[in-house]
Amino acid sequence: MGKKVFIIDVGKCNGCYCCQVVCKDEHVGNDWTPIAKPQPEVGQFWLMLTERVRGNVPKVKVSYRPHLCMHCDDAPCMAACKVEDAIYKREDGLVIIDPLKCTGCKACVDVCPYDAIYFNEDLNLAQKCTGCAHLLDDGWSEPRCADACPTLALRLYDEDDEEAKALIAKAQVWKPELKDQVKPRVYYLNIPKRFIAGTLYDPVEEEVIIGAKATLKASDGTVLTTETDSYGDFWFEGIEPGVYDLELSYGGKSKSFAGLDTREVEINLGDIPLT
Repeated sequence: MGKKVFIIDVGKCNGCYCCQVVCKDEHVGNDWTPIAKPQPEVGQFWLMLTERVRGNVPKVKVSYRPHLCMHCDDAPCMAACKVEDAIYKREDGLVIIDPLKCTGCKACVDVCPYDAIYFNEDLNLAQKCTGCAHLLDDGWSEPRCADACPTLALRLYDEDDEEAKALIAKAQVWKPELKDQVKPRVYYLNIPKRFIAGTLYDPVEEEVIIGAKATLKASDGTVLTTETDSYGDFWFEGIEPGVYDLELSYGGKSKSFAGLDTREVEINLGDIPLT
């Protein structure tokens, strides 16, 4: 049995919530012991679709990211568990909390760096995504979340599959600072970066300016250029978090912005008069 990896293309996710809904459908009210006891109707999302709104009106981008257990190879929850084999890694790489051995000490809940483990007070046990291991054992090729994804944004692969290798080479993990420490087995493609945008207009003519040159310079000397479109808009998308200087020019006129800081948020400069 090959080891499994989740590969999630955030660029394909349209926020339909099918993955979150079918996870509930599969696990709420269903006892899949020894893989998992029933998931509560409320309070737990073994797969949660998170929404991120970037920028502000009218320069707004919305992205969605399925968040689940990362099935880490060096899982902190396994190291923290006080009961032998109560949390174990299967041959296929999925990390399982044994519902019959869990004593409810909550140690795993406290140490999970991805906040992917929940505690069921009624059953006195920790619970999380199982990768639908019970379905894989029954002959399914993928869990319910991947099966239900209409855009194929969420996929389960064998790690040694050539397509998987190619995708992993381009992907990144959530919280990349933990990559070498916990070795997560969930990979993300096209996680949005930052943007700087605005609209340039002529205050005398009261018209937007089309074809103005926009030059963005990063603190490391990298220079990016674009032009305003038919709406007078300019966008610098997919830029790394950092500090930038911007110059806008058209017809012998120019306007500059220094120290645009995208380390925390995207920047919408709004309507900019070129005088």
